[in-house]
Amino acid sequence: MASRDDIKFLSNPNIGSQRKKFCRFKKYGIKHIDYKDAEFLGQFVNEQGKLLPRRITGNSLKYQRKVSTAVKRARHLAILPYVTDLFKK
Repeated sequence: MASRDDIKFLSNPNIGSQRKKFCRFKKYGIKHIDYKDAEFLGQFVNEQGKLLPRRITGNSLKYQRKVSTAVKRARHLAILPYVTDLFKK
């Protein structure tokens, strides 16, 4: 019988396995989300300026709401753009 090292796979067997998402706010103990910190809020916005959903970022519902409020405040004060082409570089 062939050992596992002798078997050649047509595709990578690790393709289907993904890391578990986690809420970075709970993990690192972040309590307050500052709407004036555009660098940090840029992590939760895609290239077009849209908010990324929870299923992609891994945030909990409580902190996703706080992030969305902070992004909306930053947009209102012109710290972040509402719509843009290629926001991230």
